[in-house]
Amino acid sequence: MARSPAVRWRVVGLLVVASAVAYLLRINVSIAGSSMAADLGLSATQLGIVLGAFAWSYGLCQIPAGVLGEAVGARRALTWAMIGWGAVTVITAAVPGSAAVPTIVSLGSLVAIRLILGVCQAPLYPVFSGSVLARWLPASSWGFANGLSSTGLTLGAAAAGPLLAWLVGSVGWRLAFVVTAPCGFLLAGLWWWYGRDDPGEHRGVTAEELSLIRAGRPSKLEEPSGTRGWQSVLVDRDILSITFSYFCMNYVFYLFFNWFFYYLTEVRHLPAQAGGNFTGAQWIVGAIAATLGGVLCDRLSVRFGARIGCAATVMASLLVSAPLLVAGAMTANPTGAVVLLSLSFGLTQLTEGAYWTAAMRIAGHHAPAATGVMNTGGNVVGGIGALLVPVTASAFGWTVAVSTGAIFAVLAALPWLWIRADRPMTSGAQIR
Repeated sequence: MARSPAVRWRVVGLLVVASAVAYLLRINVSIAGSSMAADLGLSATQLGIVLGAFAWSYGLCQIPAGVLGEAVGARRALTWAMIGWGAVTVITAAVPGSAAVPTIVSLGSLVAIRLILGVCQAPLYPVFSGSVLARWLPASSWGFANGLSSTGLTLGAAAAGPLLAWLVGSVGWRLAFVVTAPCGFLLAGLWWWYGRDDPGEHRGVTAEELSLIRAGRPSKLEEPSGTRGWQSVLVDRDILSITFSYFCMNYVFYLFFNWFFYYLTEVRHLPAQAGGNFTGAQWIVGAIAATLGGVLCDRLSVRFGARIGCAATVMASLLVSAPLLVAGAMTANPTGAVVLLSLSFGLTQLTEGAYWTAAMRIAGHHAPAATGVMNTGGNVVGGIGALLVPVTASAFGWTVAVSTGAIFAVLAALPWLWIRADRPMTSGAQIR
């Protein structure tokens, strides 16, 4: 394997691609939802149950996924996970329609499949940020790299919108799933070939690059792990505050993830391909914002310290996102609504690098545990929102249902008044 001075960025780049593939194979049910509902005889609320199933298992498995990453290493954990992504996508295409079985059977099958997909995708971000980035990059690059991971997911979702809308319209939702499933298998092979648990194990890493990586890592990352350290993560005030904030912010994320395409086509009555294109545009805005947010967090942290750098990035973004969300929901013109809603969504993605960087800085060696706890909060809300949104829409209309996200955005901003990203936790110090 050729030696290169930038192997670390190739490893990160491969996982950014993994983030894109994960979202392509995750958002497929949201894009194909209308066609699937018609074929399987599902109502909007039943479709919400299906969408929420993924979020529940994905969120609840974040901490076990972090444990898995530490136990078997990032190389094995992510390879197994990626194989699962492809396999579950193929199985989804085989769910029987309403002509063959009762609706309850189709619904139960889909819920079970989406629960399994959530388990398979759970290791990605705790292992990516908590293990790979913490070991492969100096701390001064964490915000940018975490922003890139969100760029990958938003680009994957952006591609999924028009691509899956076209595939579903051309060959049906089942073949659309079969065509995209091999992406998971191909990615697993590439990661197993190139990825390593530690840069010192990679034959392409030069002594100079290894020195640069290790010189820029906080000393806390060198502490031995232990049970009491994990307990500290679970009771640390700053980690729990970040988790609450991420829970609230991701309510807005899942509002778009689960319902934006449905909202455009079924509520705004746009043609499916136009809805796919607009959905893709929204995710592209998010991709640009995620990258910029990572850079902004790093620069502010260097100039003003990690506490202000992370907090300013999150608070400013979310407090502007909230009114844009309400304005978009109330705008009658579909194009104007898409512009405002896309900007609102983009501002939520501007915060991603700051969230993950703050958790990593606070937790040190226990970053996989801390990011797992944070991402648990950030994704169980998807299961709640998947049902809350259609129920609210049924009772009060879609304008109110979409606008509920503004309340959560404001709530997400408030904890950053006291979160200390510049204060590493002391392993075991807070155990009672």
